[in-house]
Amino acid sequence: MNIISYHELRKISPQKARELVRKVFESNNKNVSKTAKILGVSRHTVRRAVYGPLEDKSKKPKSSPKKLSSELENFIVEESKKTGFRYRRLSFYLLRKYGIKISENTIKSILRRNSVARKTKRTKKGERSLYDYETLIPFSEFQLDTKHLLDKESLPKEVYEHMKRYNLPCYEWNIIDVATRTRFTAYSYELSSAFGFMFISLVALWLRTHNVRNIIKIRLDNGAEFCGGSERKLKQWNEMLSFLGVELNPIPPKAKHLMGIIENSHRADDEYFLMIHAERCKTKDEFIQRAQKWQDTWNFFRPHNGKGMNGRTPFEKFIASKSLVSSHIFQFPTLLLEDIMKKVGTFYSLFCNKFGGKYVFTTYLFHFRIVGKNLYISVLLRFFTILSYNNISSSYTI
Repeated sequence: MNIISYHELRKISPQKARELVRKVFESNNKNVSKTAKILGVSRHTVRRAVYGPLEDKSKKPKSSPKKLSSELENFIVEESKKTGFRYRRLSFYLLRKYGIKISENTIKSILRRNSVARKTKRTKKGERSLYDYETLIPFSEFQLDTKHLLDKESLPKEVYEHMKRYNLPCYEWNIIDVATRTRFTAYSYELSSAFGFMFISLVALWLRTHNVRNIIKIRLDNGAEFCGGSERKLKQWNEMLSFLGVELNPIPPKAKHLMGIIENSHRADDEYFLMIHAERCKTKDEFIQRAQKWQDTWNFFRPHNGKGMNGRTPFEKFIASKSLVSSHIFQFPTLLLEDIMKKVGTFYSLFCNKFGGKYVFTTYLFHFRIVGKNLYISVLLRFFTILSYNNISSSYTI
């Protein structure tokens, strides 16, 4: 017959274990030492079982001098529910927005104690990171996409009507560096492959002007404003952009998850820029100026908690990488592509050394016929050098 020891019985039921101690204690003439020796426990355990209650005492501390006030705890819970942030992102958020410094572990305990549900997303089996973030160098891998600003589903009705009434730009062109999350932005009133090629050329020239020497790999979708799924057009663009060391890599159809970094930025554009600042703009110039400030906020002051960022801003991540790229690269001017086209013309024609057939240009456009890629690049690099050192934050001129 197997006899259950005191310690085994306590794991099943603490009350039954203490009842056993009391029975052995009574049968041994209330001798504490003998009872402790028989059961293999301490004399303090025997006295606790005999003279104390059968139930376990509460382990809750009688006083917690370092515990946060109930008002502050409720405030943290409300901010977590409102933003959807967990303890790490919420800690950075409270520090930067309200100046309240609370450790991650404290916030984790508060969220657990108040049963704040965690928003989880099931991932596919075997899914891996899109990039090797540990070895990724700044300004080598990019994601490029466009955003339709006049979206009734994402904007409040009054913001949508205001943008439409004052004829503000309709489309946003956005390219993000994967390593640092630095973004370069432009706007336009229409989508076209001419603007797509122009924007890629502008960003590539800006990077080369500021000492980016590695191959520039850009991941993009198959939208009509880019290559539109045409292998011939993709080959032609890659051949022309190879002069600038640019390599375009379209994603397969129905593979939007490969563009997760830039897709997530669209929500931030709606919540922190358009919903707040769009109604304050009545001209395109005012809109572009506020867009410039939003881009500067993103690059210099907004922390990012994605893989490899650890709550740092793009500029902080760039400084930590100790890259030899000029820090002035973060001053990319937010431009309206229609204005660039009026001044410079179609960038596509600049890459063509020989033209076939008859080309007709409108009165406000002009193009350059430059023979040789070196002369072409030197002219545009000079153009961008002048552009970059103008007072672009207030207004840009070409």
